[in-house]
Amino acid sequence: MAGFSLSDLERIIGERALSEDGSSWTAKLYRSGMERAAKKMGEEAVETVIAAVKGDDAALVSESADLLYHWLVVMKVAGLPLADVMAELERRTAQSGIAEKASRKQD
Repeated sequence: MAGFSLSDLERIIGERALSEDGSSWTAKLYRSGMERAAKKMGEEAVETVIAAVKGDDAALVSESADLLYHWLVVMKVAGLPLADVMAELERRTAQSGIAEKASRKQD
């Protein structure tokens, strides 16, 4: 599946989120709203960190896939396209990481 991309996954999530398929996890999660979708993304983020710290490469790959999937569901619930994130990443590559962090508003 070398040709599979995040854009492909975003498209599939978009289609499934709006489907009436009662067996679709994506549709169920999408209909559950932001709180549930974000919670699931957070759980996957923690599981990804644990896999990384343990040095478990297979788990890290699997949990990373889960994290990316749930992140894109959150983006779909928010009504934000992947292209917005990609544009922000592209903008950031035009400057050093240190300069980019310094340019952010301080909390």
